[in-house]
Amino acid sequence: MFSRLALRSTPRSLACRTGVHRAFATKPKCVMLNAARLDFDGRMDWGKVTNVTEFTSYDISATEEIVPRAQGMDIVMNKEFPIPGDIIRALPPSVKLIAEAGTGYNNIDLDACREKGIAICNVPEYTTEAMGDYAITLVMALSCSLAPQMKALAKGDRKYMHQCHLGHLDHFEIRGKTYGIIGGLGYIASNISKKALNLGMRVIVSDMPSTPLGMRESGVEVVTMDDLLKQSDFISPMVPLNKHTKGLLNTACFDKMKPTAYVINTARGPIVDQDALIDALRKKKIAGAALDVFGEGSAPPPPLPDNSPLYDVFNEFENVILTPHIGWQRVEARQRVVDGCGDNIAKFTRGEAMNIDMTTGLPIR
Repeated sequence: MFSRLALRSTPRSLACRTGVHRAFATKPKCVMLNAARLDFDGRMDWGKVTNVTEFTSYDISATEEIVPRAQGMDIVMNKEFPIPGDIIRALPPSVKLIAEAGTGYNNIDLDACREKGIAICNVPEYTTEAMGDYAITLVMALSCSLAPQMKALAKGDRKYMHQCHLGHLDHFEIRGKTYGIIGGLGYIASNISKKALNLGMRVIVSDMPSTPLGMRESGVEVVTMDDLLKQSDFISPMVPLNKHTKGLLNTACFDKMKPTAYVINTARGPIVDQDALIDALRKKKIAGAALDVFGEGSAPPPPLPDNSPLYDVFNEFENVILTPHIGWQRVEARQRVVDGCGDNIAKFTRGEAMNIDMTTGLPIR
């Protein structure tokens, strides 16, 4: 067993609230439960974690394996795998930190962590650049008839190759087009806005009803949700998934959109009402859609079922793009989150506060 240096100035109540615990005299023991979610290609450098811990790593863990694998560990590291309250309450007393290798931490039972005196940390903004790139990638793909051309060629249809023109396919410049971002003042949304503005697009965003309308210094314009739906050529919901945002883009929303508009969802699947989206495509209420997320989960999300009607829509419509939650998976973003976990753990070993307030459950900015 390793010894710890007592920080007498940190009472237990403050420690539970801020995530400050005793500093470590020797390297703490850390177990990573699902490394393959980040390091599926073997390209990650875990040096920032191994430099500060005695590190044990598992590619994947079943829920029933979490407690056995946490025995004797001080830190549990995890990539958005659900850790429910009964599992946390069964963790050994040695566990003092759950290091979430991602931004969201709603997969971890906060009440159980409070009961056990376990701190939580996360890595906010690690995927801001990657997600911004991917949203713009989808805008560009939809604007240049990339999906229809590739789908035709994949089926052995070479008409576009032979005729050397695009016929009636949508194929247009994005400069001057309007990109509407729902919840568009957050980190990732703001990064998307910056990229879109640099490409000459007009960017409008909607936010909380209390948010003042009008132009911002960044160049984006805050508008009402209705105006965003009516004016946008591309629409992205960039809000967290909760009881208020589930099904946010519904039939009433699609009825207000331009028939030439495209919907892009890289946030969480259920934010867009799937049945309403399919109906909108079939009734030509919108021109197309690009979806990178589907089920309730984040990473890993539940796979899209083989019998999902979205596969039918993909085959039925040229301007539908489906990808398996790849927006965040660029190699730089994955390395950034590994390094961020290492930095968080290093702070923890020195007795510094973590970035989640365990009283409120909110990030400490």
